[in-house]
Amino acid sequence: MKPTTVIGFLGSTLDAAKFGPSRWNKWRPTVSICMQEDLRVDRFVLIHGSYHRRLAEFVMQDIRDVSPETEVIPHVLDFEDAWDFEEVYGKLLDFAREFEFDPDTHDYLIHITTGTHVAQICLFLLTEARYLPGMLLQTQPHKGAPQPIGTWASIDLDLSRYDSIASRFAEASAESTSFLKSGIETRNAAFNRMIEEIEQVAVRSRAPILLMGPTGAGKSQLARKVYELKKLRHQVEGPFVEVNCATLKGDSAMSALFGHKKGAFTGAVQDRPGLLKSADKGLLFLDEIGELGLDEQAMILRAIEEGRFLPVGADSEANSEFQLIAGTNRNLMDEVAAGNFREDLFARLNLWTFALPGLAERREDIAPNLDYELERFAESEGTRVTFNKEARERYLAFAESPSARWQGNFRDLAASVTRMATLCPTGRIDREAVDFETSRLARLWSGDKAEYDSLTDLLGKDRVAAIDPFDRVQLDYVVEVCRRSSSLSDAGRTLFAASREQRRSTNDSDRLRKYLAKFGLEWTILTR
Repeated sequence: MKPTTVIGFLGSTLDAAKFGPSRWNKWRPTVSICMQEDLRVDRFVLIHGSYHRRLAEFVMQDIRDVSPETEVIPHVLDFEDAWDFEEVYGKLLDFAREFEFDPDTHDYLIHITTGTHVAQICLFLLTEARYLPGMLLQTQPHKGAPQPIGTWASIDLDLSRYDSIASRFAEASAESTSFLKSGIETRNAAFNRMIEEIEQVAVRSRAPILLMGPTGAGKSQLARKVYELKKLRHQVEGPFVEVNCATLKGDSAMSALFGHKKGAFTGAVQDRPGLLKSADKGLLFLDEIGELGLDEQAMILRAIEEGRFLPVGADSEANSEFQLIAGTNRNLMDEVAAGNFREDLFARLNLWTFALPGLAERREDIAPNLDYELERFAESEGTRVTFNKEARERYLAFAESPSARWQGNFRDLAASVTRMATLCPTGRIDREAVDFETSRLARLWSGDKAEYDSLTDLLGKDRVAAIDPFDRVQLDYVVEVCRRSSSLSDAGRTLFAASREQRRSTNDSDRLRKYLAKFGLEWTILTR
């Protein structure tokens, strides 16, 4: 066995006792360490202040009496304020650096039962950081009748030696990773590895994060989930502020981002704090950052590095401490080469860069995302919709095939699910609904706009513009069903398949005729 060295503070209260035989009835943590039958202490480095020198000599003599083989080494360490974290940590760090440790030939136990709470915390941190290369040592008295020996336990901060603790940490990390994925059981290995890395960066760093990827790849949603994760960990206090930089053009960009003072320009009738100020203590997501002008980029860089910026028309600077996540669908390296993006800003953003793949590159993740979108629809509309088995298989066969281009990525998928769920009359998406939707997607990706122009041809551009988007989708579906049906009654039976079973009178053709009349349409017009 290797020799064991204990390092610990003298307990000015716990180790104190009146001289005489009665002191051996009291538990004194420093002395009790050397009274343990199953712990051999070859050397004890006893840290104490000058003021407690007499107590230290008293305790050292008692250690020699109970454990003659233990070499006790006093180490005087004085603090101006033993509760000042910076002072205590600094002096203990100096002690650790000067001490001649030899972990290959000696074992070290760092006693954390004695000393002020600040000293105990500092010993823990220095041991965790391996400045003190040993295990933590805890002692405590026996419960019940007073006994001088008490008990002891060592704690190895190498979590790999504690399966239960390590598994808890692994579970917590897995929960955070799942949180960033909105609980979606994604299957793409490269994407899962990337999310695991983002989770580590999110909880351990305040440096800017750059999310690259095509429109609809999920940059905005991921940025918000990073914020929510940091909020759960109490790492941010302020709000999540999202800015689409593509909407910031001209002189208004400076004002929107950095704020302005009253009277700074025509129309500035009152002070405006600006979006950067609104994100103070929180997280700022600048989506499509590549769309910003060079002047705005320069001010953003200074705000990131110094937390300061100058509002439009102001004489003094404003302060804002925020974490930045930037998103872009452009290749910023190409933009830097073309002179459209500042090289120094790109260098600042490029510490943590993650490229989000499009949906077409993650076809194995379409199935779990399909379920997720159905859940989202149920939450937003209060109606749960499901696929029948054949319809689901048919939709996935199309969605996962090479012919499915998914140009809009997850936005295309979300819109597709919303259309099918909205237009299914029975709460079950069937094969016919899937065939109709996949045909729509195929035409969309092929560039065929006939589907979207059909209502314009029927009603005219102005009348179509006056119809709510929700009603427009429904009307478009009704028109398509009418054109595929042999008669008005046949179309009515298809469209009212669920509700017709609950009505005493099932005059489907009359119901459909009245619905079409709301928009000035007739059956004869649709079947020409």
